[in-house]
Amino acid sequence: MTGAQDIALAHRLMGPEGAPAVVLLGTLGTDSALWQPLLPHLPGTLRYLSVDLRGHGASPCPPGPYRMGALVGDVERLLDSLDLRDTLLVGCGLGGMIAQGLAVKRLDLVRGLVLINSAARLGQAAPWQDRASRIRASGIGTFAEEMLPLWQARNPDTQAADPATLLARQSPEGIAATCEAIAGSDFYTPTSGLRLACLGLAGIDDRFCPPDLTRETVGLIPGATFEILRRAGHLPMLDAPETLGARLSAFFDGIGHPAPTSQHRH
Repeated sequence: MTGAQDIALAHRLMGPEGAPAVVLLGTLGTDSALWQPLLPHLPGTLRYLSVDLRGHGASPCPPGPYRMGALVGDVERLLDSLDLRDTLLVGCGLGGMIAQGLAVKRLDLVRGLVLINSAARLGQAAPWQDRASRIRASGIGTFAEEMLPLWQARNPDTQAADPATLLARQSPEGIAATCEAIAGSDFYTPTSGLRLACLGLAGIDDRFCPPDLTRETVGLIPGATFEILRRAGHLPMLDAPETLGARLSAFFDGIGHPAPTSQHRH
């Protein structure tokens, strides 16, 4: 199947060898640089794996269309190759969908989920197919014009990186093919079967994945918690990294993923 071939994802693994791992999966149109502003606000006692998804950043970009199963399989193979188990998956937008899929498929790899501005389904199929067609016809420009206003916070605490720059350096084919993967994805039923620690976080200004969508998805998992992030849009790791870091650190502590909040990465 086109776009289904196995690929090796570009990634960065940081932190003490043998420490519990946190996997950082970004949203559509970004790469692992998305997480850099957040890292100083996370506990330095953990390992952090940031990933360039298929068709993004330095990862291979086979021609599309992609399937969500292929995106999930890419991350699954990476964790297996690095011998990482019992990880915490932190996924924003598209990354949260991949995190849900991986938890359903390989619970041995996953002990907890953080879904940031993500949902079991991100809208209807037709608009995503239309976006893919427009990107292939005219590039990322019109897609950026549509998406960036939906992503950005009105009054962020900080803007540690420029979302437009992140998006502009991505491959048009990679973005188009990933839009097609999102079009065909619906995790409502499989996610409702998950039984694991889960935190949902939603930027109050996110209009790409409105907070109620994240709240609804998190509500499918018994015992999961949901919180609103003020002064944040779709990318709170850029808008409010200190606030996001504090929420994540508290969640790590709360589920016993060793993370003393007094120690931070420098």
